[in-house]
Amino acid sequence: MNSKSFLLFFETLIGVSHPVTRTIYALSGVGLMLFKYGVEALVIFLLADAILTPIDFLNPLLTLRTQLLSTGPEWLPWAIYIWSLPFAWVAFSMSVRRAAVAGISPWWGFAVLVPIFNLFVMVTLATLPDAAVSRWQTTPNLRPGNSQFSFFLQFRAVGAGLLIGMVMFSVTIILLESYGLSLFFATPLMMGSVTGFLSNRPSSISWSATVGISIAIILAAESMLLLFALEGLICVVMASPLLIPLGIIGALLGKAIANSTTTTFTQTLGVLLVLPVTAGAEAFHRTLTEYVVLTVVEIDAPPETVWKYIVEFPELPAPEEWFFRCGIACPMRARIDGLGVGAVRHCEFSTGDFVEPITVWDQPRRLAFDVTDQPEPMTELSPYRHIHPPHLEQQSLKSHRGEFRLFELASGRTRLEGRTWYSFDMAPQWYWTLWSDLAIHAIHRRVLRHVQLLSEQETLHEIKDSPEPVPVPMQ
Repeated sequence: MNSKSFLLFFETLIGVSHPVTRTIYALSGVGLMLFKYGVEALVIFLLADAILTPIDFLNPLLTLRTQLLSTGPEWLPWAIYIWSLPFAWVAFSMSVRRAAVAGISPWWGFAVLVPIFNLFVMVTLATLPDAAVSRWQTTPNLRPGNSQFSFFLQFRAVGAGLLIGMVMFSVTIILLESYGLSLFFATPLMMGSVTGFLSNRPSSISWSATVGISIAIILAAESMLLLFALEGLICVVMASPLLIPLGIIGALLGKAIANSTTTTFTQTLGVLLVLPVTAGAEAFHRTLTEYVVLTVVEIDAPPETVWKYIVEFPELPAPEEWFFRCGIACPMRARIDGLGVGAVRHCEFSTGDFVEPITVWDQPRRLAFDVTDQPEPMTELSPYRHIHPPHLEQQSLKSHRGEFRLFELASGRTRLEGRTWYSFDMAPQWYWTLWSDLAIHAIHRRVLRHVQLLSEQETLHEIKDSPEPVPVPMQ
């Protein structure tokens, strides 16, 4: 392959103007999948000391891969997420163009990002023969319009995008009480796609303007949630790194469809109907995976001293971390009623108490407990005094149990491990657990460092107060 052919192939992968034939779609799909798997498997092996099997890689729910990443650095899941965005764009863009070249509506290419169903879609697109007349124009038909008419087009596009977002929010959260893929994945994608399509049909705007409108439509939808006290600022900020890229991807493909095909907007209605249907299916079939977060600290004190401060500890100083100051639940103190198995530990947070019946009391090696009651994981930032987002009232983030393990090290030191097992009833779980793992690690570190400080202070005090050895006179 010479440099000209390679450049054409690269432009076909990342661009939107070149048509995608069956051969190019199949070969590039298999090649990129093998390349992505090889890089991720190597990185996970080196940084997380875990094996990413092909089954883990192909798992559409990504739960197994998320568990593998939990043993690596805290930044590794975020790196994998950012690394995956270009591949999502290539799969999405090529599938839309491939559907048009195969003689069917380019909107069918959107189905490639629907979990589980996407494998069937990709195989179908890779096997369908090229149509005698492609629906994808090699040279986009750009149709500039006057400014007054363009303003009307943008107003129409923004209104349609916001309508999709508000309808899906009402259906999924208010009606079905579900935070699923249809809300956080398919909805921003379709909001961007419809906005990008309508913004460029019948007259076209620039690619940068299309991206700007897609970002504006997501921010406008988030602002409406804040305005009507349906969500708080923290959750909106957390959702933005997921919603905005999907909105941009959708808008770029929507513009490409408007410029390179004669597809009408009415042909998108069937795709839009998939959103509430998918939301209904998700609401009645939820699968929750239990995740575990491990945080470790080494303490210059013996296990017997450390044990006292993991059972219960006095008031912690006011938090300095910005995320605790913004409303994330912050541990304040811990007390216990009784001793041994059956005793009840109360870990007091800024939002309320975790009630933790003791299940293992192996002094001074292991303290384990269940979580039978817990407060809200955060206090939402909002211009209103009280808001009650459904995900907080439903306890979407739920702790199940936890434990402390103590290992005696040389020179009277202790390795202290803190673990929390939890589930998160929001999809995509692989994304939301990036945030929950960060929060739980921060909670662990705050408690473990407090225990470390108290234990080391006590040990140092004991050393200073120990009597000097009396010298024995020589005979």
